[in-house]
Amino acid sequence: MELKESTNPTMNSIGGGKAEDGSCEKAESRTTNACDAGFTREDALALLKKYNQDAFHLQHAYTVEAVMKWYAAELGAGNEDFWGLCGLLHDIDFENWPEEHCKKAPELLAEIGASDALVHAVVSHGYGICSDVEPTAQMEKVLFASDELTGLIGAAALMRPSRSCTDMELKSLKKKFKDKRFAAGCDREIIAKGAEALGWELDELLDKTLKAMAATEADIQKEMGK
Repeated sequence: MELKESTNPTMNSIGGGKAEDGSCEKAESRTTNACDAGFTREDALALLKKYNQDAFHLQHAYTVEAVMKWYAAELGAGNEDFWGLCGLLHDIDFENWPEEHCKKAPELLAEIGASDALVHAVVSHGYGICSDVEPTAQMEKVLFASDELTGLIGAAALMRPSRSCTDMELKSLKKKFKDKRFAAGCDREIIAKGAEALGWELDELLDKTLKAMAATEADIQKEMGK
């Protein structure tokens, strides 16, 4: 899947001032100032739970939030909260409007005054699947690349005696990645294209995301009341 320019003029204008590092400054400035999501995490949680009741979907939202915050710190982005909120709300419309995924999201996010930058990030994570909005900022590329992968890692963890990814090794994850019959709903091509968009080898994306999930597993379980 080759990354391409969006054909939707409205969505091309959303968040157009972001720098490639994921900041909200103009691209030419390349600053690392934190983005303003336009709302608090409490607002985000209320919206998430308004449109998502399924425990699986909620856990996925918390997982991607935690992974995105980990990546922001790991990559020195300096805007961990914004990255996390993008992860928390990336699937806001999926449970109730699966056929309008990434298309209904802007309307729902408007309820809490979400910034253009956050809306663009959420919509762009479906690029080439259900959206023609390209992930251009580093943060958006990380979201695009790690979303499917968190599902694969989570499924692999449940197959382990520990039911955890904290004791999972990269070689074990690579075996699961290569076995197309395992967690068949996790699109390996999207994961591979995500690594390519970031300029990373696939193993680097697998390793970093596995480390992110292992480091944040306890926090996610706490969110889920486990």
